[in-house]
Amino acid sequence: MSAEKTENGGSIQWWQLSLIGVGCIIGTGFFLGSAIAIEMTGPSVVIVFLLAAIGTYIVYDSLGRMSAKDPQKGSFRSYAKKAYGPSLGFTSGWVYWVSEMLIIGSQLTALSIFTKFWFDNIPLWVLSTIYAVLGIIVVLLGSKGFEKIENLLGVIKISAILMFIIIALLAIFGIVDGDKGFKAVPGSLNEFMPNGVMGLWAALIFGFYAFGGIEIMGIMATRLKSKDDAPKAGKVMLIVLTTIYIVSLGIAVTMISWKEFTDKKSPFVSALHEYNNLAFVPHVFNAALIIAGFSTMAASLFAVTSMLVTMSEENDAPAVFARKGKLKVPTLALGLTVSGLVVSIIMALLMPGRIYEYITTAAGLMLLYNWLVVLVSAPKLLDFTRFDHFKRVIGMILIALAVSGTLLEKASRPGLFVSLAFVFVILAASTILYFLRKKKKKELRGRHSNMLRVHRLHRR
Repeated sequence: MSAEKTENGGSIQWWQLSLIGVGCIIGTGFFLGSAIAIEMTGPSVVIVFLLAAIGTYIVYDSLGRMSAKDPQKGSFRSYAKKAYGPSLGFTSGWVYWVSEMLIIGSQLTALSIFTKFWFDNIPLWVLSTIYAVLGIIVVLLGSKGFEKIENLLGVIKISAILMFIIIALLAIFGIVDGDKGFKAVPGSLNEFMPNGVMGLWAALIFGFYAFGGIEIMGIMATRLKSKDDAPKAGKVMLIVLTTIYIVSLGIAVTMISWKEFTDKKSPFVSALHEYNNLAFVPHVFNAALIIAGFSTMAASLFAVTSMLVTMSEENDAPAVFARKGKLKVPTLALGLTVSGLVVSIIMALLMPGRIYEYITTAAGLMLLYNWLVVLVSAPKLLDFTRFDHFKRVIGMILIALAVSGTLLEKASRPGLFVSLAFVFVILAASTILYFLRKKKKKELRGRHSNMLRVHRLHRR
């Protein structure tokens, strides 16, 4: 049995894993990233999220089936190692770590943008610094108290979207405001898809980014009472998530013109802002987004620090990252995480205008690179039918479209180049490590051979 393999008999049911998945995945990528997608596509943003949902389902279907067949603590990293050896496992792990660091930077920026709704004169980097310090304090205090309220904060995220849907429908039908009707329903294909197919293509990365988090579902699947329920948990989660996303966005883009949406505030706050009798609601909704977003960021800080420790224990990172200091936290692992936050704050100072889009694009791309690893590993570890291979090809095409679509938008291109630079560095490190391990094995074989010769001569 692998050292990473978990014991049988988990503690959660499949529906609990579905709820955990919904709570973990809904975050600032949807609450704010969807605004960028709307700017690119207009009302046809619903198609973007539907295509992203299909691609996400295909990836999770493979990940869930691998989890059901062979539950591993390292999830996709372990499967990459089993399919193609330790080099791909190393690469996958570090790509995921970088993606999580970028996601934390994206969340930090989104929280700051939400806060500027009230304090517009405070620079973005100052707000980012405040949230970064608060996040680090949460990590230093330990996870016991925070974990008890994490599920509650997850419910707040779902409740915020449901609150928007209910209030928006009341507004649309004139119950809370005398002006009835959908004010911005597209009357033609041009109105529905103002930037054409190219707009959909460019926005696809933000649709995928809103579904980022299925990797956590793969890791959490080891805690299922019945490991065979992993695929079902993911399917239900994605159905719920896709429904929530498409319904809420569909309502938002029919309440006000798509041209009024901006990446400076959540599209749901923008949609409700025009209704006079609902003046208080955007403030309540914005507060809920900040609470929910901070919970996601703090959880990510815990996860990314812990993951670095796990990687060091599995020889995919220097052993020093697993050592704990006086505060009973892995000091160097936390230090590396903090350095990532500092970089995000500096970028917010230097490029406040497009910082969120840059980081979000890079983070989404790094996630998708790992999703490709999942799709490449699955046929090696599962018995694939022709239909499974067909689905896998469709998934890879959708991911390829999302990646290549970033070239179409000037503001997204820096994110693509940053992600490729990270991948290049990780691949270079993986190659160096491969040859070092090969050299070490050769030296060990040489020593063993010499010992045998000495032993034979001694016997003579």
